[in-house]
Amino acid sequence: MKRFFACLFTSRASKSHCHLNNSHPRRSREAMETTLENNPGSDTKIMEGNASSSSESKSTNIILNHDFSGGLESWHPNCCHGYVVSANSGPQGRMLMESNVNYAVVTGRNECWQGLEQDITGKISGGSTYKVSACVGVSGLPQANSDVLATLKLQYRDSAASYLFIGRTSVTEGSWARLEGTFSLPTIPERIIFYLEGPSPGVDLLIQSVEITCSSPNEYNSASAKCDSTGDDNIIVNPTFDDGLNNWSGRGCKIALHTSMADGKILPQIGKNFASATERTQSWNGIQQEITGKVQRKLAYEVTALVRIYGNNVTSADVRATLWVQTPDLREQYIGIANVQATDKNWVQMQGKFLLNGSPSKVVVYLEGPPPGIDILVNTLVLKHAAKAPPSTPPDFKNATFGVNVIENSNLDDGSKGWFPLGNCTLSVGTGSPHIIPPMARDSLGLHEPLSGRYILVTNRTQTWMGPAQIITEKIKLFLTYQVSAWVRVGSGSTGTQNVNVALGVDSQWVNGGQVEVSDDRWYEIGGSFRIEKQPSKVMVYIQGPASGVDLMVAGLQIFPVDRQTRFKYLRKQADKIRKRDVILKFSGGGSGGKLGTLVKVTQIQNDFPVGSCMSRTNIDNEDFVDFFAKHFNWAVFGNELKWYWTEAQQGKFNYKDADDMLALCQKYKIETRGHCIFWEVDGVVQQWVKSLSKDDLMKAVQNRLTGLLTRYKGKFKHYDVNNEMLHGSFYQDRLGKDIRASMFKNAHQLDPSAILFVNDYHVEDGCDTRSNPEKYIQHVIDLQKQGAPVGGIGIQGHIDSPVGPIVCSALDKLGILGLPIWFTELDVSSTNEFVRADDLEVMMREAFAHPSVDGIMLWGFWELFMSRNDAHLVNAEGDINEAGKRYLALRQEWLSHSHGHVDEEGEFSFRGFQGTYNVEVVTPLKKISKTIVVDKGDSPLEVSIDLQGSCFA
Repeated sequence: MKRFFACLFTSRASKSHCHLNNSHPRRSREAMETTLENNPGSDTKIMEGNASSSSESKSTNIILNHDFSGGLESWHPNCCHGYVVSANSGPQGRMLMESNVNYAVVTGRNECWQGLEQDITGKISGGSTYKVSACVGVSGLPQANSDVLATLKLQYRDSAASYLFIGRTSVTEGSWARLEGTFSLPTIPERIIFYLEGPSPGVDLLIQSVEITCSSPNEYNSASAKCDSTGDDNIIVNPTFDDGLNNWSGRGCKIALHTSMADGKILPQIGKNFASATERTQSWNGIQQEITGKVQRKLAYEVTALVRIYGNNVTSADVRATLWVQTPDLREQYIGIANVQATDKNWVQMQGKFLLNGSPSKVVVYLEGPPPGIDILVNTLVLKHAAKAPPSTPPDFKNATFGVNVIENSNLDDGSKGWFPLGNCTLSVGTGSPHIIPPMARDSLGLHEPLSGRYILVTNRTQTWMGPAQIITEKIKLFLTYQVSAWVRVGSGSTGTQNVNVALGVDSQWVNGGQVEVSDDRWYEIGGSFRIEKQPSKVMVYIQGPASGVDLMVAGLQIFPVDRQTRFKYLRKQADKIRKRDVILKFSGGGSGGKLGTLVKVTQIQNDFPVGSCMSRTNIDNEDFVDFFAKHFNWAVFGNELKWYWTEAQQGKFNYKDADDMLALCQKYKIETRGHCIFWEVDGVVQQWVKSLSKDDLMKAVQNRLTGLLTRYKGKFKHYDVNNEMLHGSFYQDRLGKDIRASMFKNAHQLDPSAILFVNDYHVEDGCDTRSNPEKYIQHVIDLQKQGAPVGGIGIQGHIDSPVGPIVCSALDKLGILGLPIWFTELDVSSTNEFVRADDLEVMMREAFAHPSVDGIMLWGFWELFMSRNDAHLVNAEGDINEAGKRYLALRQEWLSHSHGHVDEEGEFSFRGFQGTYNVEVVTPLKKISKTIVVDKGDSPLEVSIDLQGSCFA
């Protein structure tokens, strides 16, 4: 489906009352806060703002008139108005004032980006880290709270201004809050403007004081306010080519030094020189530097580079920073560090991180990526030990109105009030829609008023994106998860299946709130979710999707914040029902009456419910990783090392050593393993040599792959994902016919009858992908079974954003009708805030653990820098367990049962516990007995006999 967003912004063009040099073009909040990826010259270490005070820095404050004792001297209102209030003038609104304290009031704000700014050009030195601390407030706030942000505007030579997010804090009316953050610029632009912004239009911004100091100064020049950082030296020698090309070399190509190119149109952004990798004949050709012995294992490093491209009439291309590592046993590893879409117009910044698990014999960092014939230009490359990210602060949800619909006039009691047509379509109100709220919303909301039966009819639709819309900017709270629910239907003019989507326009982003396929004239439930983690200037919800000319009907649209804690209470009870079993310990021996009062202590030492994780070959060189894995997981899956493109990258050249090493480790720690995957149906991940085969040769290669893999590892992998993501790809089916998929299952079963064979796909559980909804997945399995495929399990990958329990549970309920075990095979959740990430993870793990059809959970990694998604890790790169990791460990501890007490008159001790292994300790007047028992799955109570006279259970 084409993703469309109608622009709703007001341009940031200069206005007549603005300071001449302070205006700037429109930019989205998303663009501002992703400066790490897009902004030339910024090396940001972001610290989210909070209301807690920080220790005072002894460094000189580079902000002039920081406490507004000189009025607004040195400050400029950005396209708005400002004045200073003194304590003697009385408070502004309900704001409490200290004696002899001034503060600035920024008023007349028509845009969220308008605020107060100061030019700090010449006061910042490259590579140093600066700490920002400001005391801020708001006045005239219509809602509970609002965010205030600190930002840098950076103006580089011959390029548009860019914006660097520093930090934010949430402010309530009538109180001051502390905004804190840090920033570092490896390269210095021509102008640097610091400013405060953020509250909604119409809300006054109050500022009591602002400080910017060097956070860890070694030397300090009070005149220029510059400082040199310590302990953060650049590992790269000659990083700006001041010493020519010394220490640099070409990787399969030539390199050259330049002061300019293209008749002076290309100049270095910093320094006097830049280098080019030229005469490139392969995409991996580039410029390189050896750093052997300069990087330590188990430490995180950050790479920052300024790059661009030149030549062959190509205007943009992907440039990558890669690490080539040779291990002591001469194995080679290629570690992707960073990538950026470089252009021939401007220098762009590339930034990324890496960590070495083992002790390499040789390490080289290099730039690569563009097609042959394109020069890679590099102005600077910096490689330093990465600073640790500041910890997250828990979002404030105290005043959240859980379950309250943010949509105005959802029941259409007031006609179409609150709604407007997006585009030139026509809105009217009809009757005859369902009176009950959709089931997934009902599961979240509980008892609820019935719907009115009225619906919005959208006619005269000439584009797929046309439909009913509302602006909900002020009703959305950051970091809250919102559930989306509605009834939808299409009218006359429809031919074939139509896709209906609840979409959100969040500044310049399209956000998916849920999708459903509609194929007839029935009402369909649409369900989804979303979360916004960066302050938007405008949020619009609209319903779109059917082809032009097809009428659209929408009834009972609900968007409401989800009360996860209430759901968790329900899931705890459900888990107790399906994962626990009654156990009766029956004691004998010990003489008559000797058993009564005997002390019994029952401790569960292992829950048998499978919870595992993905790992990579390089991970097992890190003893800290292995220790965490062995302690906290009982299953494993290999991320890449069993895939065909890894084991046979070139035809006839096999690499099973990586998988062998990983399997040996799992066997050592008695960790069960899943085989992922025998084939992968998506065209983009199939090796080129496989693609070039004829039909007959491809069929032979498929059989050789099956025979080679499953014979080698017969009985060693409990599961196999036979043909990964068949709902999203069709490479083998397109070339070998529809029967090939079932044939793969049948041949795999013949080669290893002990392995359970799985289908495996993504977006099955979240309502956001019509290609892989539960109904299609069910039909997919049935079709395979009709062809004789021995499908033994259903894999739901679980790469999910903003999960909502009832939506996930609904998918599990539907898939459960097949009677096959369901596993979450690749679970990961992503949020910039560790506490929100922890909540997401708890949602998914509790839903899985409390559902009778789910037999296991596999995380798709847990260690930072070794996961496929950013902000999804549980353990930070250098081994610190973050809030998400702590939540995971807490859940694992919660799922262990313990009990103690005394033997009763019947000579029995009863308890109810999770399935798994227990240690039973019995203390009699004469001795202490310790025994191990296993509580397996079963509906009836498990009776275990214990002979107090003997040494083992009867």
